[in-house]
Amino acid sequence: MRAMADPEDRSALARRVFPRGREPDPRFTLANERTFLAWVRTSLAFLAGAIALEAFNIPSISDELQTLAAIGVCVVALLIASGAAIRWVNVERAMREDKPLPVPGIVPVLVVACLIGGVIVLVGVAR
Repeated sequence: MRAMADPEDRSALARRVFPRGREPDPRFTLANERTFLAWVRTSLAFLAGAIALEAFNIPSISDELQTLAAIGVCVVALLIASGAAIRWVNVERAMREDKPLPVPGIVPVLVVACLIGGVIVLVGVAR
C-alpha cells in the first residue's frame, strides 16, 4: 500500500467534500467514476426518450398522455442523474473511511421506471 498523500496536497473542493479518511487506490476511485458516468449515460438515454416522446406525434396516444409520459420519463432521468451523483460521493467517502460500500438506491428507481414503461407499452400494443 502506498503512503498517504499530504492532505494539503488535495484541492480545496476535495478537502471540503471529503474532509476525513485517506486517499483510496486510484483504480477504485476511477472505477467509481466510470460507474457514475454509466449512470449519467443511462440518465441521458431517458432524457432522449422524453424528448422523443414530446417531439414525435404518436397517433394512438392523446397529446395530454404523451406530454405526461414525457414529463414522467424526464423526471426519471433527473432522479437517475442526481442519484448517480449522490452515490458517487457516498462510495468515495466509504472508500476513504474504510467503511462498507452503500447500497445503490438508484436501482429500484430504474426498475420501477422500466416496469411502468413496459406495462404502458404492453397496454398500448394490446389496444
